[in-house]
Amino acid sequence: MKNQERRLIRRLILIIVGILVAMWFFLWPLNSYIETPGTADALKSYVTIKKHPDKWKGSYMLTSVYLQRARPVTYLWAKFMNPLATIESAEDVTGGQSDKTYDKVQNFYMQSAINQAISVAYKAAGQQYTKKYLGIYVLEVQKNSKFKKQIKVGDTITKVDGHHFNTAAGYQKYIAKQGIGHRLSVTYTHNGKTKTVTEPLVKLSTGKAGIGIILTDNVKVTTDIPVKVDPGEIGGPSCGLMFALQIYQQISGKDLRHGQQIAGTGTIAADGSVGEIGGIDKKVVAAHKAGATIFFAPYVKPTKELLKYEEQHMTNYQLAKKTAKKYAPNMKVVPVTSFQDAVDYLNEHAK
Repeated sequence: MKNQERRLIRRLILIIVGILVAMWFFLWPLNSYIETPGTADALKSYVTIKKHPDKWKGSYMLTSVYLQRARPVTYLWAKFMNPLATIESAEDVTGGQSDKTYDKVQNFYMQSAINQAISVAYKAAGQQYTKKYLGIYVLEVQKNSKFKKQIKVGDTITKVDGHHFNTAAGYQKYIAKQGIGHRLSVTYTHNGKTKTVTEPLVKLSTGKAGIGIILTDNVKVTTDIPVKVDPGEIGGPSCGLMFALQIYQQISGKDLRHGQQIAGTGTIAADGSVGEIGGIDKKVVAAHKAGATIFFAPYVKPTKELLKYEEQHMTNYQLAKKTAKKYAPNMKVVPVTSFQDAVDYLNEHAK
């Protein structure tokens, strides 16, 4: 009887150990992320402009990548079984931020890209819009900042020592003049509430005085003709170019698509210039699966110095061309440096 009890206990222990190992293998989160091709979605369902519906055939597509926290099982799958998957460290993906903070920053990047896309499209169509500079959006608070207990990622700084400036450069110039140790009064908004805090400035890596934050501009765009853009759960700045094309076609009433499925990616600046993004190889694959025949890729002139730091040591356009040759040979990859480049191409080739 005792032997039977021992065997039963051993079996039970083995079952428990097996369950724990299986749980670890399938569920334990690793300190890395897996990036794979996402989706390519028609933008006409994202953009609503009063009395300017998208009534034309074809579509502009927003391409995305799918990012997931790696588990042992998915890590091995990505490492050895999926040639389209890449593994990135959590530090490289989030910059050491929590998931909540990372999502907040990505959502801001998306909203900022939408605002830029609206202003670029409305300007190109000759429609009225206004820009209001709200202040400095806080992307990161550095460890040496004396403001780190009060100012958080997602806050917007609206005044320093009672002064409001219309550019980030204006704030930076004023702050640098005050000197290290100067007790700076900072007015900022946090979750819709205005607050003020006073702390000493610290020495930045540049040697100048500063608050100790990573920042970007927070700009609000308003239009005479109402426009609403709902990106859903997609974040990041890489949708700028494609949103601008979608908004431009609707607000101008000019059909640039001519029934085609047109995908692409790239950030967009106030002057309409298009910037590089990450994961373009996966976006090419997503676009191909969705039936796109044209793919706009940001173009920069490749140099030895630049290629040292580029993803896979290729520019966006080079990597997109290489990926399309292998996975989407019938899709035309078009290099663009600006919104106008994309419009010109469609006017000439998409008829």
